[in-house]
Amino acid sequence: MTTKAAFTPEEWTVVLEGPPTAGMIVITAAHGGMVRETIAMSKAFAEARAQHGESELLDEIVAAKPHVDHTRYHSAEELKEHGLGHLRDADALLESKATPEERDDYRRFVLALAGRVAAAHKEHGQEVSPAETAAIQEITAALSPAGS
Repeated sequence: MTTKAAFTPEEWTVVLEGPPTAGMIVITAAHGGMVRETIAMSKAFAEARAQHGESELLDEIVAAKPHVDHTRYHSAEELKEHGLGHLRDADALLESKATPEERDDYRRFVLALAGRVAAAHKEHGQEVSPAETAAIQEITAALSPAGS
C-alpha cells in the first residue's frame, strides 16, 4: 500500500491537486452552473471518504480539503492547459510510486469527479455539454498510460 509518506511534500501537492484540477477544468469548460458544479465536486470527495478503506492512498487524498489556486490562471484556456499538464504530472508520479491498482483507483476517482461535475448543471437542455464532454476526453487522455 502506497501512502503519503512515499511522496515528497511537493509531489504530494501535485497528487492532491489532481482531482480538483480536473473538476475546475470541467467547471470552466462551459458557462453557467458554477455553484452546482462546485457542490458536486465537494460531494464526490465526501462520497469517496465514505468508501474509506478500499484504497489507503485514495483515503489520504480525499481526506485532504480539495484545493486548486485557480487565481493564478488568467483564462479558462490557461487553466485547462496547465491543469492537463498537472494531471499528467500526477499520473506520472503515481506510475512511479503507487501500485497499478492505486493508480487506476486515482484515475477512476478523477474521471468520476469530472463526470459528476459535468452532470451537475444542464447546459441548453443537455445533461453534459459538448464543451464538458471535450474537457472530460482531454482529462481522460492526460491520465491514460502512454501508448494506450
